Amino acid sequence: MDKVNTVIIGAGPAGLACAGALKIRGKQAVVLEKSDGVGSVWRGHYDRLHLHTAKRYSGLPGFPMPKSYPRYPSRAQVVSYLEDYAAHHGIAPRFGVEVQSLARGGHWQVRTSTGIIETSHVIVAGGVASFPHLADWPGLDQFSGQLVHSSDYKNATGFEGKKMLVVGIGNSGGEIALDLAQAGLDTTISVRGPVNVIPRDVLGIPAQSFSVAERHLPYKMVDVVNGAITRLRMGDVTKLGLAKPSKGSIAQIIEDGRVPLIDVGTIAAIRDGSISVCGAISHVDGGQIHFADGSSSGFDGIVLATGYKPDLREMLPDHGALLGETGAPATSGAKSGADGLFFCGYKVVPTGHLREIAIEAGEIADSIS
Repeated sequence: MDKVNTVIIGAGPAGLACAGALKIRGKQAVVLEKSDGVGSVWRGHYDRLHLHTAKRYSGLPGFPMPKSYPRYPSRAQVVSYLEDYAAHHGIAPRFGVEVQSLARGGHWQVRTSTGIIETSHVIVAGGVASFPHLADWPGLDQFSGQLVHSSDYKNATGFEGKKMLVVGIGNSGGEIALDLAQAGLDTTISVRGPVNVIPRDVLGIPAQSFSVAERHLPYKMVDVVNGAITRLRMGDVTKLGLAKPSKGSIAQIIEDGRVPLIDVGTIAAIRDGSISVCGAISHVDGGQIHFADGSSSGFDGIVLATGYKPDLREMLPDHGALLGETGAPATSGAKSGADGLFFCGYKVVPTGHLREIAIEAGEIADSIS
């Protein structure tokens, strides 16, 4: 049985950030990664993806993103940055090791596919992408066309000539629909409920900069001000078939954990007719999709941009009280409710996910050191 001080589960941005933050404080950690490289989720994302947050806010502890990168780095650049980050801090993950469960005795016992590791501290930083949420409408399993989750979508190749339905207008759904439409495909996006839409930039300034500057102000007041600016910038999206939520974008993030659509061109494509909008799906009958409003249409392919639902109940069978109803961590950062156990990267914030990861990693490293 291995005995170490700290185990970090996952070699994506959160895991590397925690390992880097500990290195800065003179502490070592063993990083376990089930894939064969760092940043495996970013390697698998769709080709056209760029960060929706600015590089100045997206660097991890002790190693900023290169000045040569554009404001919004590409998927490939993020992967390269994570590789360089690991090399800079001398982080050498153990690849091909899958964590099966965590149990607490005198110390934490980390049961893995290669054996048991005993440790004083465990940081769970595996992210959410291992838990794609698959919709379950009646008849979906008998859909006669091509069906993929957004986590498996790369580009429009293989969908040529197909009539496509993208389900969900989160950031992945909005950009994948745009990708298909720009490839010349007949594209429709299914929107189940109201959606907040914000521009990625306002007057040439990243919208994230405003969120960071306003983070200490009452968020409902901020939503009132930002909402007026957004309407001037984006126009009235309700005329495009998108319902207006009862909450502003920041309230939706803080209260419901739902991120608004950060627009990179999807709204313009809806406005010019390149992307059609329909409502929620009722059921599927072969290649015919039936909607809740009673309408129906035939489609050749469906991309399920229905998000992710992390569930750590199998990993933490004895610590369900630390998890929410669906199995996601109830907290993220320096305090989990169990001595020596931390979660990093599971909090939804209006100021940017990578920025929040860097903050949490520093807090966790301070707590351990």
